[in-house]
Amino acid sequence: MTDGRSDDLEFEAGAPDADMRLDHFLVSRCPGFSRSRIQKAIAAGRVRVDGRSQPGRHRITPGEVVCFRPLEAPPTSAAPENLPLDIVHRDDAILVVNKAAGMVTHPAPGNYTGTLVNALQYRFDALPGGDSLRAGIVHRLDKETSGLMVVALDEQAHAHLSAQLQDRRLGRIYKALSWGQWTQDEDTLTTQIARHPTQRRKMAVVESGGKQAVTRYAVIEDYGFAQYCRVELETGRTHQIRVHFSHFGHAVLGDPLYGDDRRIINLHPLDKPQARAALADVHRQMLHAEELHLEHPRSGEPMTFRAPLPEDFAAALSVLRNRDYDKRT
Repeated sequence: MTDGRSDDLEFEAGAPDADMRLDHFLVSRCPGFSRSRIQKAIAAGRVRVDGRSQPGRHRITPGEVVCFRPLEAPPTSAAPENLPLDIVHRDDAILVVNKAAGMVTHPAPGNYTGTLVNALQYRFDALPGGDSLRAGIVHRLDKETSGLMVVALDEQAHAHLSAQLQDRRLGRIYKALSWGQWTQDEDTLTTQIARHPTQRRKMAVVESGGKQAVTRYAVIEDYGFAQYCRVELETGRTHQIRVHFSHFGHAVLGDPLYGDDRRIINLHPLDKPQARAALADVHRQMLHAEELHLEHPRSGEPMTFRAPLPEDFAAALSVLRNRDYDKRT
């Protein structure tokens, strides 16, 4: 792995290191780095043992040479950036934005710029939350999920909205395009969700050890090989809708992580052209946070906000709705 870069750290294991886990070995040799940062470097393939990537559980043998290329230290604050925002509502306590697909909610490894928080830092002098990397954020949307988010503009609003999220007064309703036909036109999906045991970018439904996840769906339109669904969250786990829909065999169209767009190969020949046309301009999961319900943190007034479907979603939906689509092409 090493190419002579000055930030590469190299260690030769000795007898006292025998049978020590690789991650523990690096923690002992690199006191200036946190365990989390070391584990992230291992997961990113930036640690080699005798020239080969090894997992953190690898047991050290004396004489092995461990090469460690640290990840860049994350910034401690989000830099203000003048980025476009679709602002749906603003008052002295809250901001409601219609987040575009492709925008990350807050800075994280691999996305320290171009995020919603960077845009918020440009527009506001100070935002609540105790962490400038998540300033004002109450809930989040995945990068490629579009739709409505509420942002708190002061500490009182942040506390109030966070409590609403916790006791489910803050409601979120999504629209989704999913593969196949659900057995029931509406149902409640209840499972536990946790980090995937081997694919660390993913979440997964697990038998035990996860957090309860509850998703309600209702089929709005049925196209045979795909359906247009209304989805409501009762809990807010990472990737919850995408994980649930994939786990139950109805992955969201265009989902690059949990998706099943390859199933188009097995569709009836008369359905394939329409399915291909629907996917032609789809480059992300067809999931949109269309409605947001909350109580205003000052007045307690119930408020509802709606955001229209973005162009890519509306275009795919239009193709699917075209019952006169020429299936002979």
